[in-house]
Amino acid sequence: MVNKVSRSAAVFALMVLMMFSGCEEKKDMTEHKKDVFAMDTYMMLKVYGENGDKVLMRAEKEIKELEGLFSVTDEKSDISRINKDGTAQTAEDTSNLIRKSLEYSELTEGALDITVYPVLREWGFTTGQYHIPDDSTVKELLKKVSYKNITVNDGTVTLAKNAEIDLGSVAKGYTSDRLCELFRNEGITSALVNLGGNVQAVGKKPDGSMWRVGVEDPKDNSNIVCTLEIEDKAVITSGNYERFFTGDDGRNYWHIIDPKTGRPADNGLISVTITGDSGTQCDALSTALFVMGTEKAMKFLSEHTEIDAVLIDNDMKVYITEGIERVTEFSEDYEHTVIKRQETA
Repeated sequence: MVNKVSRSAAVFALMVLMMFSGCEEKKDMTEHKKDVFAMDTYMMLKVYGENGDKVLMRAEKEIKELEGLFSVTDEKSDISRINKDGTAQTAEDTSNLIRKSLEYSELTEGALDITVYPVLREWGFTTGQYHIPDDSTVKELLKKVSYKNITVNDGTVTLAKNAEIDLGSVAKGYTSDRLCELFRNEGITSALVNLGGNVQAVGKKPDGSMWRVGVEDPKDNSNIVCTLEIEDKAVITSGNYERFFTGDDGRNYWHIIDPKTGRPADNGLISVTITGDSGTQCDALSTALFVMGTEKAMKFLSEHTEIDAVLIDNDMKVYITEGIERVTEFSEDYEHTVIKRQETA
């Protein structure tokens, strides 16, 4: 038998620290909150300002519409139609997100690959039928895996070589981008989106201070490794502790699949947090760098100094980029484990 192990849905990959100690809320910045379950995760939306409830209703509608386009299990979704027929005319959001995914696949030399879906499904991560596939099955399924099998021509998406796609590695990041765009267009200047641990902020807190987002200890969800201060930024984490099952061999198998091996990525990292202006980019790169492993991820970050990250390896060593050093506060237990990125000459 395969024993599924998961953390409570109430425990997110990131713990959001929204503490307004000693500060009074501005009188014209009324707090409005909404909880939503979508994309197989619990979401929390919080905005401040007039008409907040109406804005949140629009935000929930936006989430449901995007879920209807991106779902791999909804037979009517754009993704299901593409996978079934090999080609489909899609909504603008779908073609845009697939196109962005391909750009990140190129950037990361295939560490991000949305065509890994057949392998992910075989492991049971999309069906709940968890098991360890044999080598021959994985080898056969890998023949379908390559982001180069995807073509986007305007709104038409076409797949080659029986490829199938899943946007799970980028969908929540794209959704948080769209929600923050909606809030700004509606005049909201302070908001926080938490899509199952994918956090993105609009502006600062109503009291003018920065939002504080904690990066969870991947081996003990009651602790945090560090706290990031953000304004108009996303903070997104990928880790091997989020979704996994325990096989008959007693080992844990997680949902982040290495497109090259067809097996859970096990290259030295157990948690990757990316912070930046774009939720889509943070979502894509948190997965890609996790797949790369410590050495390749550090090299990638040295070559792309505009990207900020917190990496945690198997030995609980913490690697950070210089760009977020001044807005990162480490817990006492982890200060001695911090290694800064070495910049290239």
